[in-house]
Amino acid sequence: QVQLVESGGGLVQAGGSLRLSCLASGNTFNTYVMAWFRQFPGKGREFVGGISTTGDTSVPDRMRGRFTVSRDNAKKTLYLQIDSLKPEDTAYYYCAAKTGYLSTAAGAFSSWGQGTQVTVSS
Repeated sequence: QVQLVESGGGLVQAGGSLRLSCLASGNTFNTYVMAWFRQFPGKGREFVGGISTTGDTSVPDRMRGRFTVSRDNAKKTLYLQIDSLKPEDTAYYYCAAKTGYLSTAAGAFSSWGQGTQVTVSS
């Protein structure tokens, strides 16, 4: 099972940008489908973007244009670029990994990072 460590969260003003990173352990990162989820207090995890092993990405319509998912297999790193940040983007962001096909369901992912907090001030 791959180990994942997120970084890049923090406090940002509305309208700003942030890039989250997720570093994977081992040498099999390129075989994993990867995704980002976020979680609001008291809520379940919400899919915000994913990427297949071949680089195909999926981002929910309401986030498209502001959320960009990418991966660098040589660096074993997954990225989430968030632009035009809004206060309602404030949440804990997690990266996740699975084998097989990309899914938007949190329960389909077998490996999770510890998360990173993103706080957007108005």
